[in-house]
Amino acid sequence: MTTSVVFVLAAFFEIAGCFAFWAVVRSGASALWLAPGLVSLVAFAALLTQVDASAAGRAFAAYGGVYVAASLAWLWAVEGFRPDRWDLVGGAVCLTGAAIVVFGPRG
Repeated sequence: MTTSVVFVLAAFFEIAGCFAFWAVVRSGASALWLAPGLVSLVAFAALLTQVDASAAGRAFAAYGGVYVAASLAWLWAVEGFRPDRWDLVGGAVCLTGAAIVVFGPRG
């Protein structure tokens, strides 16, 4: 699996897992939602171990930009709130930062 696919899948599972906890704690959903939330968070962590990176911190830093952009997509697709221009600018800045971390020259 390519790094970009791993990051997108990891973001989905992390957001879904965190959203399950949010739904229980903040929205009064059934505590049964915690079980798939935990499974989702385990899948997220397992996926990040598949990233081809020399250091975990660098992989996590690059993933962070993808997470922000994916969170904004979740905001729109799942929660029904369209991101505003500042959300989009912030997401673009985060993705730019992730690209610098991934593609920056090392040496």
